[in-house]
Amino acid sequence: MNCILKICTQDEKGLIYRISDVIFKYQINIIKNDEFVGEGMFFFRAVLEGEFIKNEFIGTLRAMLGENSLIELHEKRKKDIIIFATKESHCLGDLLIRHYSKELEANIKAVISNYDELQNLVAKFDIPYHTIKTQNLSREEQEQKVLECLKDYSFDYLVLAKYMRILSPSFVKSFENKIINIHHSFLPAFIGANPYKQAYERGVKIIGATAHFVNDNLDEGPIITQAVLNISHEYTWQDMQQAGRNIEKDVLSQALELVFEDRIFIHKNKTIIF
Repeated sequence: MNCILKICTQDEKGLIYRISDVIFKYQINIIKNDEFVGEGMFFFRAVLEGEFIKNEFIGTLRAMLGENSLIELHEKRKKDIIIFATKESHCLGDLLIRHYSKELEANIKAVISNYDELQNLVAKFDIPYHTIKTQNLSREEQEQKVLECLKDYSFDYLVLAKYMRILSPSFVKSFENKIINIHHSFLPAFIGANPYKQAYERGVKIIGATAHFVNDNLDEGPIITQAVLNISHEYTWQDMQQAGRNIEKDVLSQALELVFEDRIFIHKNKTIIF
């Protein structure tokens, strides 16, 4: 059995030796490991191979490292995801194709949208599609319907593939560090609506996209991946938007690959990525 071990704890001398000693005593092989020290914290990720009792192994590590340490052991497997979308098809379509061609290390369990526009696209891939409209509903009422829908599925992450709705703090808290969003600009610049129009009016010479975890602050969650494209004064904001769509789908795909491989630590409002 192959697993990913992730540890985040206060830095001190001898941690690598002590962790490796526990791994050795359980007769587990380290295929690959990485570590990083920053802001007084020690981050460790290892790919392990062997047969062992998960709870016993984690308990031994926790007894050594302390109760406040983050210790996670994930079996290497495809993650299960629910995709949220609105009307734009480029990010959703890219994920559906990657899923169909088995390039995506995840199982798309369903797509949830507040419009019907993408239903025919999703139907071509034989994936459940749920329309939960917002008309005549408060944000809380619409999100309650979404939560009811989610109860029918087991999943690891929610992926916002151009889902143009602001999630409430209570909804985000229900899935802390489990919601990934693609934002159509190079954060922290041009947050909120119409970022390409904002960028055009500012006269920027690069545009970009940012994939990040969602928190209570609009477009300010921990950043996973970013990319940019050089442009010129000849671009209209519509040209920027069209060029940005390719960046958006690539950045989202790269971010999800890192998430699905358990390569990311979230510390404060930043990410450490191995």
